Formats: sequence, structure tokens, C-alpha cells
Amino acid sequence: MNIAQNRDKLFLGSCLALIVTSLSFAVRAQIEGVFSSDYGLTAEEIGWAFGPAFWGFTIAMFAGGLIIDIIKTKNVIWTAFFMQLIGLIILLVARDKTMLFVSNVFIGLGNGFVEAAFNPLVAALYPDAKTKMLNRFHVWFPGGIVIGGVAAYLLIDTLGLSWIILVSLLFIPLIIYGWIFLGEEIPETERVTSGVSYKDMLKNVSAPYTIILIVSVMIAFASVPSLTIDFGSNTTYFIMAAFLALIVIEGRLVNKMTLLFPFIFICMFLTASSELGTTQFINALLTDSGVSPILILVLITGIMAVGRYYAGPLVHRLNPSGVLLGSAVLSTIGLYLLSTLSGAVPTMIAAVVFAIGICYFWPTMIGFVAEYVPESGALGMSILGGTGMVATSLVLPIMGASIDTAGPQATLSYMTILPAILIVLFIGLFIYMKGKTKPNEVTE
Repeated sequence: MNIAQNRDKLFLGSCLALIVTSLSFAVRAQIEGVFSSDYGLTAEEIGWAFGPAFWGFTIAMFAGGLIIDIIKTKNVIWTAFFMQLIGLIILLVARDKTMLFVSNVFIGLGNGFVEAAFNPLVAALYPDAKTKMLNRFHVWFPGGIVIGGVAAYLLIDTLGLSWIILVSLLFIPLIIYGWIFLGEEIPETERVTSGVSYKDMLKNVSAPYTIILIVSVMIAFASVPSLTIDFGSNTTYFIMAAFLALIVIEGRLVNKMTLLFPFIFICMFLTASSELGTTQFINALLTDSGVSPILILVLITGIMAVGRYYAGPLVHRLNPSGVLLGSAVLSTIGLYLLSTLSGAVPTMIAAVVFAIGICYFWPTMIGFVAEYVPESGALGMSILGGTGMVATSLVLPIMGASIDTAGPQATLSYMTILPAILIVLFIGLFIYMKGKTKPNEVTE
């Protein structure tokens, strides 16, 4: 098959699939208030019920990355379609935390299979412009949230219609992307076409079994309410140190690989939590800001969409590690301003700074792996996306409990710590990557 003949159509279908994912994020940000005021759920309960949207996403991404080359991309796409369909139907009838939880299990799995299928598909469609096109593909994550946020403001805040009408809108892009991929021939992933073996793909993740173990433990903590992470306990830090030791042992001593991928894996916990944890609780965090929280979400995600579309020149000028460092600095400043300023105009200015900061985190992290650790294949990209989601599923209940007890401003102040840590980590990455070329890139 000549990829160029139908890649624009496949890219369009990929973007529509991601729009379904992003609309589900916008819907959750809006109905968080509905389930609190109308159905009596606490912020902590809502954080728990929203968790499967993230750890389910993680399970699907890990599974998809491991099996996509075995069962073919086309079948992963259809699995995503039907999971999203089932989850949305259940969400329409959800009225308590259990049904909300179940709906998010299916939606999370469906959204995860979307990322597992379409990240490597976009990389395969545009092998010479992977970071650029992955950023353009991921335009439709914030882009879909903008669409969903505007729809939520008009339908619910302005017209006073039921949240069920808002949820029903998700079926439109879902059906269209299903129709686009019906009968289409889908290209193989880049790993397959380049001849990298399945064993080598695992090896290039550096410490695949330790990483899977870490994420599995995190999913358990995110999905079982009785399990909590106590950051004041020495046991927690001992476990973290043990996991780091296992990464070094498996990556360096056993597989004899660099630890570049595990480093990005660890950073993804912080980048995703900074971005998604904040935006998912936007209603509760900015309820007293003097402006509609959903409009602030639209502002943030609108800036992210525009920034990602025009990411090509920026990535070319600064390189991915430079973009990530700049993003960490601006994210820290933005969150600090959101935690200290009040009033409509100051809050919106702070939101703009924060939006520019988090804009490039997700796609540039995935693009970095696609360009500098390409032999990790679809698994590498899937691990990163899944890691980001499971990190968010862990942070949401913690944020919810903090909002219930300490309040929104204090919670935003605590969240500032995450991108602040990233500044240090990305300074190290920038120095390490300086002068390094991409694998198989010829220097003059």
C-alpha cells in the first residue's frame, strides 16, 4: 500500500478519535460539579470514580503497545471504538459513584487504545516529521476540550440543559471516525517496517519488566480506595528507592542499555499530573476566581491547541529537551500565580502562563521517545502515554482530599512542586542531550 495515497484520510480519522478522548475529559471537568451538587458525591469520591479514566487508559496503552504488532493496528482501533461506545452509554445512566466508576473503566480503556493505536500510526504515516505531526495530532486533545468546554458553557451554564445532552455530543465524532476507518487498509507500525524484532523493542525500553511492575502497583493504589500513598512515611520512600534500584539493575546490568527511556518515564509522572490533574479539577480549584472555571479551561486548552499546531519551528529551534525545560519553567510560574492571585483578570493571565507551560509536555515527551529511542516502537510510546494517565489517576484522589480539607488555593500551591522538580530534571536532560544526534541521523 502507498501510505501517501490515503494518509491524510487516516490522519483525519485519527484526530477525530482523539477528539472523542478529549471531549470525555471536558465532560468530566463539567459534570464533576453535577455529581457533587446533584448526587451528593464528595470531591474525594469523584476523584476515585474518575480514576479508571486514567488507569484504564494506562492498562489499554500498555496492552496495546505489547500486542499491536501481533493483532494489527486495525483491530486495536476497533477495540477502542467499541470500548468508548459502551462507556458513553453507561455514563448516560450513571447516577452514583459506582456507575460513574464503571463508565470510566470503559471510557478509559477505549481512550487508551486510541493512543496505543494512533500514536504509532501517525509516526508511521509521517516518518520524516514525527514530533511535528504528533504535536499536530495532539492538537485535538486540547482542541476537543475547547469544543467540549464551549458546548458545556452554552448548553449547561447558559441554557440550563441537562448534562446528558452534553454527553450525547460525543457520539458524533465517535460514529464519524468509525465510518472513516471502515474497510480502510492500515499500515504496519514503524518497528515492523524497519525490521526491529519484538525482543529488541522490549530491550530498548531498558527496564520493561520493572516499569510494568511499577505501573501495576500504581494502578492498584489508584483503583482500591483502602490503599493510600503516605508521603510522610519512610516506607513510601524506601519503596521508591527500591524501584529506582530495580530500574538500574535491569536497564544497565541486565540489558546493558542507557537509562534515557526510564528517565523520561519518571518525568512523565510529573508532566501529566501537572497538566491533567489541574485541568480535571478546574471547577473545584477555580470556583472563586471571579470567572467561569469552564471558560478558563477553554482558554487554557485553546492556547494549547494553537501552540501544538505551530510546534514544528519551536521544536526545530530549541530541540525537544529545550522545549521541555522551558515548559517546566512556565508551568511552575503559572501554577504559582494561580495559587496566589485572585480576581478574573489576574486569574486569566495566570491561566495563560500555565497553558503555555503545559502546552508541549505530552506530545513532546512522546515525540522525544519516537525520535531518540525509536527502537522502543509502539510499546515505548504506549508506556509513556499510559504512565501519564496512571499518574493522574493517583493524583486526583489526593487532590480531591486536599480540596476538601485544605481548600483550592493550598492545593494549587502544593501542585506547584511538581513542575518545579521538572525544572531540575530537564536541566539535566538538556545538558545530557546537548550535541547528541538522533539514531541513524547523519551529521555534517
